[in-house]
Amino acid sequence: MFLEKIKNAESGVLLYGITPPKAGTTEERVAEIAQRTIDRLSALDIDALVVYDVQDESARTKDERPFPFINALDPLTFASEHLTALEIPKIIYRPAGKFSATELSNWLEELHKQKFHPVFVGIPAPDYPVKTSLPEAYKIWEKHQETSVIGAVTIPERHKVLNDEDVRILDKMNSGVSYFISQCVFNLDYAKQIIEDLAASCESKQINPPTIIFTITACGSGKTLEFMEWLGIHIPEQVKDDLRAADDMLEKSVNICMEIASALTDFCIERSIPFGFNIESVAIRKSEIEASVDMARTIGQLLRKKGLRKSSDDVVTEVMDVV
Repeated sequence: MFLEKIKNAESGVLLYGITPPKAGTTEERVAEIAQRTIDRLSALDIDALVVYDVQDESARTKDERPFPFINALDPLTFASEHLTALEIPKIIYRPAGKFSATELSNWLEELHKQKFHPVFVGIPAPDYPVKTSLPEAYKIWEKHQETSVIGAVTIPERHKVLNDEDVRILDKMNSGVSYFISQCVFNLDYAKQIIEDLAASCESKQINPPTIIFTITACGSGKTLEFMEWLGIHIPEQVKDDLRAADDMLEKSVNICMEIASALTDFCIERSIPFGFNIESVAIRKSEIEASVDMARTIGQLLRKKGLRKSSDDVVTEVMDVV
């Protein structure tokens, strides 16, 4: 249903995002991690699984990285070889600039064969040598546009500084991009401003807006909080104070995330912007992983209450009507 929902610009899309195991992990351990992922997610009502391409972004900032960078397995390889039992579409991230046009074309052919969908992202640092620009990468993808959708990233923090995220979104739409997955949202005002400006731009140009999928992530420790800020995620001072003062930071962060999800749901509905959520789980602590699964369930329930997702009973009724 993911492909149809994006092509039809339906609201209520629900994704779940993970990173592959670190490089050098034994085959047995990779299989174990994959099986745990399948077991956790099989019962979730999600439209697709996002598998990130982990990049070293240390050159992007002079600040010391809170956690050491560790290479991860290739996301396409991990998804295609270990997650086939999870019978939902996979969305695979790829930094287009790191690869030649031929390499990207071959990668897209393999992706298409698996019925996966790409999200092209930028280079990990401004001075990184670019082999293929994003517009060139979108052009290479065009041959698959009838049977696939391509996504891109949107960054609320960038819009706050440059005030041009709506322009970037519309430019990428012209290249075939139909949905955008945001950086993790902890500043509600930043996310709302993108929606406000995007809605105004689309109205002025008399074009239909793309789907905006907001990434929601729990935070269970001071170290994780520090790492989020290092990644460029803006966390308001009051939110940081509330998290640090909480008896249970993880529980508090989940409550904050749910408030953000609820507010963005109403805000996007009011402005007729198709939207959804991506529940990100990149932590290794069991409690944080379980919290992300619970959030996916709860946000799914929120979307169903708003009439944006069908309940299992509705699906069964439709199948019976067809039969």
